Amino acid sequence: MSLETRRVGPEAAADVLAVVKAAFADRPPLDPPADALAETEQSVAALLAPGGGLLVVDDGRPVGAVILDPAGDRHDTVYLRRFGIDPAARGRGLARDLVRSGLGEAARRGARRVVILAREELPRTARFWRDMGFTETDRRAPYVEMARPVPVRLDVASADEMRDLGRRVARRLRRGDVLVLSGELGAGKTTFTQGLGEGLGVRGGVTSPTFVIARVHPSLGDGPALVHVDAYRLGGRAELDDLDLDTDLDEAVTVVEWGTGLAEGLADARLEVRITRATGQAGPATDRGADREADPEADPRVVEIDAVGARWLDADLAL
Repeated sequence: MSLETRRVGPEAAADVLAVVKAAFADRPPLDPPADALAETEQSVAALLAPGGGLLVVDDGRPVGAVILDPAGDRHDTVYLRRFGIDPAARGRGLARDLVRSGLGEAARRGARRVVILAREELPRTARFWRDMGFTETDRRAPYVEMARPVPVRLDVASADEMRDLGRRVARRLRRGDVLVLSGELGAGKTTFTQGLGEGLGVRGGVTSPTFVIARVHPSLGDGPALVHVDAYRLGGRAELDDLDLDTDLDEAVTVVEWGTGLAEGLADARLEVRITRATGQAGPATDRGADREADPEADPRVVEIDAVGARWLDADLAL
């Protein structure tokens, strides 16, 4: 299997149309019918002309497509239109991968927000977009408009830069915010949180909370406390509440390491911070609990900050 996602323009209208027709014809009948079913090669070419699109090809056969349509009145917004996966290629995660590729392409073009239109009669479709971080912003029958910010992707060359990134992110936070950190051992999650604590102005040095599960760092001023959690052994928000942290999580900023998979239970709105080594090389094998920092000078990091939920729709995440 040779799977490839290509940037395309009007020259690929026939291939994009083939995917759109196959995908939308497989959906339940709608009244009024989906506009996509009336598309022609010429109309698809016209849609592709302003901003192009993405085409997923499997061994030379088009199996997925989306058109990226810049909003005429908002230069920071891109619409994802005619999104579809050929029914014969479903069940392989291609839809989620194509959404992520679309978000990345929108970010590459300088957009800050991505918008989709879903039909009210297709709740499963709306659920899929919610799972991908989209939030309802408008409802005009028969459409539901949903939007989300594009992820911010940053190259971080050193531990000092990682701490500085944490300090800059802290300036965007307020009481009740949740951050979910992921990355392999030594990726820099605790270093990032140290900078976050400095930016928030909290008491105490931030270290890995592994052996105590959670630590509370009270504010040295009138700002929010920092709750630093290791979620490796937690099963969800209920267990977090059971920790008796002597602080109201709605009044604090909560940072959860190893929180992937628990995020939905922790908060509807959150910042997902994913840290990877730029070279893709794993660090030295260690016990999971140690999470010691490898040398970022020898192995720089890539940090992706992915904002989920209505809280972040209009927030400025330019860092």
